[in-house]
Amino acid sequence: MNPIVVVHGGGAGPISKDRKERVHQGIIRAATVGYGILREGGSAVDAVEGAVVALEDDPEFNAGCGSVLNTNGEVEMDASIMDGKDLSVGAVSAVRCIANPIKLARLVMEKTPHCFLTDQGAAQFAAAMGVPEIPGEKLVTEKNKKRLEKEKHEKDAQKTDCQKNLGTVGAVALDSKGNVAYATSTGGIVNKMVGRVGDTPCVGAGGYADNDIGAISTTGHGESILKVNLARLTLFHIEQGKTVEEAADLSLGYMKSRVKGLGGLIVVSKTGDWVARWTSTSMPWAAAKDGKLHFGIDPDDTAITDLP
Repeated sequence: MNPIVVVHGGGAGPISKDRKERVHQGIIRAATVGYGILREGGSAVDAVEGAVVALEDDPEFNAGCGSVLNTNGEVEMDASIMDGKDLSVGAVSAVRCIANPIKLARLVMEKTPHCFLTDQGAAQFAAAMGVPEIPGEKLVTEKNKKRLEKEKHEKDAQKTDCQKNLGTVGAVALDSKGNVAYATSTGGIVNKMVGRVGDTPCVGAGGYADNDIGAISTTGHGESILKVNLARLTLFHIEQGKTVEEAADLSLGYMKSRVKGLGGLIVVSKTGDWVARWTSTSMPWAAAKDGKLHFGIDPDDTAITDLP
């Protein structure tokens, strides 16, 4: 199998010109990290974790140190990871004070008999596993403080924009042994209620991986994604014989028409076909395969370059 990794930086509204270059660099860096792991013989799980860690460590993206703030001005993060070989799953929700929730999700998958830990239980497990705790304020950026203020002000003025809260990061991979995996991580939505959990840590909504079909990571309006089970729905269409493009368009179209939800997704099939699709205005994405890097942000701006 020729290895492949695809990453996304979240479905979103228009991205300003000054941010675009930073977002491009971040998404390319993540794809390059993931592909490097695959090229050196690493597993699909290693690759998606590595790619998502790179995005969690980049303040341009809504995950890890770039996470948006809840109504109390605090960071609460969600993440999940899945191995398509045996359907192993690890997920965490409402976690605070750690840099990389996706690493904790993988530890849940590999070091516990469970699939999903939340809040204080997840924090206790992280401490037991030696995951460094960092002060919560270290995850809070000035940009996200301003975002929260703006959101609270606009909420009072009854303004809503269904596109402003669509950030998540994710990765899918197919390794040389034919195994697939996904990883998804997020800080959630601005001004969310304390304890709110979206689709990201919910397997079947925020992502899914099965060697018999493929792997997917989703992004967008979490409540909408949960309602339609977007990840598993897309893979169902592939199971039914649809191409990855057809499957993506069908499931995203259904979410838009049925619950008026916008979002995006990345998929890799068990045969190595891949797609990045979205109904939001933009979705930063990158794909690495056969020594080539494909990337873009808006629907009409795909670029291809040689990998280093």
